Amino acid sequence: MFERAGRLVYRGRWTLLVLSLAAALLVAPLGMELFGRMADGGFEDPRADSTTAARWSDDWYGAHAPDVVVLYHHPSVKARDPRYKKAVHDALRALPAEHVGALATYWTTGSKLMVSKDGRSTYALVTLKGDKQAGYAAVADRLRRATNLQVSVGGPVPLLKELNDQTAADLARAEAISMPVLLVLLVVVFGSLVAAGLPLLVGAFAVLGALVLLRLLTEVTEVSVFSLNVVTMLGLGLAVDYSLFVLKAFREEIAAGATSEQAVVRTMATAGRTVAFSGLTVATALLGLLVFPQMFLRSIGLGAAAVVLVAMGAALVVLPAALGVLGRRVNALRLTPDLGDGGSGGGMWHAVASSVMRRPVLYFVAVAAVLVALAAPFLHVTFGNVDHRVLPADSESRRVAEIVDRDFGRNSMAAIDVHVLVERSFTEAPARPGPLGQGHAAISAVTPVTPDDADPLAARLRRLPHVTGVDVAGLSEDNGAVRLAVRYDVDPMSADAQHLVTAIRTLSPEPNVRRVVVGGPTAAQMDLMDSLAARLPWMALVVGSVTAVLLFAAFGSVVLPVKALLMNVLSIGASLGVIVWAFQDGHLASVLGFTSTGTVEATVTVLILAVVFGLSMDYELFLLSRVRAEWLRTGDNTAAVAAGLRQTGGVITSAALLLLVVIGAFSTAGITIVKLLGVGLFVAIVVDATLVRALLVPATMRLMGGANWWLPRPLRALHRRVEFREPAAAPGNPTLREPVAAPGTPALREPVAAPGPPAPREDPSGAGGRGRPRAEGGPRWERIGRERDRVVRATPDGTGWTWVEVDR
Repeated sequence: MFERAGRLVYRGRWTLLVLSLAAALLVAPLGMELFGRMADGGFEDPRADSTTAARWSDDWYGAHAPDVVVLYHHPSVKARDPRYKKAVHDALRALPAEHVGALATYWTTGSKLMVSKDGRSTYALVTLKGDKQAGYAAVADRLRRATNLQVSVGGPVPLLKELNDQTAADLARAEAISMPVLLVLLVVVFGSLVAAGLPLLVGAFAVLGALVLLRLLTEVTEVSVFSLNVVTMLGLGLAVDYSLFVLKAFREEIAAGATSEQAVVRTMATAGRTVAFSGLTVATALLGLLVFPQMFLRSIGLGAAAVVLVAMGAALVVLPAALGVLGRRVNALRLTPDLGDGGSGGGMWHAVASSVMRRPVLYFVAVAAVLVALAAPFLHVTFGNVDHRVLPADSESRRVAEIVDRDFGRNSMAAIDVHVLVERSFTEAPARPGPLGQGHAAISAVTPVTPDDADPLAARLRRLPHVTGVDVAGLSEDNGAVRLAVRYDVDPMSADAQHLVTAIRTLSPEPNVRRVVVGGPTAAQMDLMDSLAARLPWMALVVGSVTAVLLFAAFGSVVLPVKALLMNVLSIGASLGVIVWAFQDGHLASVLGFTSTGTVEATVTVLILAVVFGLSMDYELFLLSRVRAEWLRTGDNTAAVAAGLRQTGGVITSAALLLLVVIGAFSTAGITIVKLLGVGLFVAIVVDATLVRALLVPATMRLMGGANWWLPRPLRALHRRVEFREPAAAPGNPTLREPVAAPGTPALREPVAAPGPPAPREDPSGAGGRGRPRAEGGPRWERIGRERDRVVRATPDGTGWTWVEVDR
């Protein structure tokens, strides 16, 4: 399959390159339209009571949530002064009516909550018409024209504009930081400017693909403003990673004497196969986010999965086509010695592999202890929500929100929203008994709804702990509902506030009340946590099952998929533990420049779970693909694990370093959510590429021995139909055929039974090393003399290793 794809790519290389370039130029303007079309929020469950309450507040009471909060302040004059009122109202009357739907001030509402404690500050609430962003752009300057008053502007719409602006600035800064550093590192790895530029070319395709895909998604669904940096970061990082593996394999084939066509075909059959499986695995993990109803998770899941497939496609189509055109010129413009093929790094990984093979128990225990220690802070995690503090401290919208919360009535804009649906009856008796409505006129009068209908419930609410007041905030005659605003004196995200919401929801209904629906920030956070907890097991089941099937098809084992999933759990645990330590506990607040809220945002935690799972499986696939190829060639588990680690250690480390550069650049973002995600991914990749893949995975595989490749007999026929095997190492390519051992240490031994009559050697993927006969053209198995063992010995010149036979 992949060999055939390689031949097709090579034969149509010029056509593919021209079409790819034309498509990029054609869709680039579309991608630039994304900015300004993304939505804020998206963290709520559309079916939750709190979401229903928010919708009723807008639809039933005519009290639409304000789009803009205009904060006024005077250093000496108080709000009760008539001059203060005139200055504010004159400024608001000057706003164009075509963009402003409603206005509310202290003087129009009489609400004392709209005046600060010192009396010198107040705020106005502005509701916009039509396109909110366009309306705000038209009135933004006029909002600040109040005579002799200091004016600041905040609220949902200005906050979204600042998020859009900050996102665009963060993206430009991340690309400006990462691209030059990536180029330098790639030149160091490959030594050639041409080779170093190719992964950046693929990365540019992926970034453009991310913008276009997100822009197209805005046509069918809301797309979170936070998705741009996340999707672009993944697209660029994985595009460079995948390109590194493909480019390294191609250069090895060229160095071994292959023609350009042979090198492309061989590269697609080896590295291309692994990249394809990796891309599918990462995309599967991200698509698992679709089981959640929150727009934030769904839009990032769709966009990120799509951009991963774009990065994979570019690495498997655009890059091989370019390599087919360049051929040996891929090494042109050499600037430094070539370090990409191992060099001293091969010796280092040689030593690591030998050490792990000799002391697997020690490495297993030590690494497991480190990972458990890193994960320990997650045991005291406290989940919170996203608010104005995601923006930098100098953000105007953030300053307005903080001043209102600090200087005005506590939680004045975060009250618990209680909707009381009153039981009503017809005002006239029906003409005859019958079903509800029978005997009445087409339109029958019903008993009116008044604020008095909610008085019994309001009285009970006032007696609850931490409640400071209960006010009637709205009345809907058409829907038979009274809206109550419950004020309280604790932090909205505190346990006391959550207990208060629970108490309200569990109150026994009054005789005249049909239903009570509770909303507000605290209720929304509680509903969010319930929603995530209910769907997280389904995400784990779906992603885990699909990943296990892909690994089964790739490696022909039922043990390796389970082991890979467990290894990923350790990487995820370490990442989440560091996030709690850094963000919730605030240990990195001054270093990274954010405000610790004492919580970790729950939906971002779920996002990290999905992304880290996919990226961790990425490196697992590259390592196990090489181990599997060696296992099929030699039948020796210990030698296969050691050789696989030595052959992939350098390239996995290089790929991880390049990905860390991208993630580190995006972690400089001004938005705290992006910082949190970046730090989580950074830690996960460091842990995964060093402790897990380099030490823990080889140690566990060494301890498990031949059980790694156990495949029950009933599943062997199924695997033969679905397997994708990496071809055997090409003759003359020492990198792919050298066994590994340590100088001066006992040889790696694997007892070999005396051979029987000549017969085709079987695939050792089955139990006890038995499976299907070797396919034509597969690896040749050498027969071992009776009563002899096969062991690994250093070659006479000390430059490599070879198999030899020794007496038992």
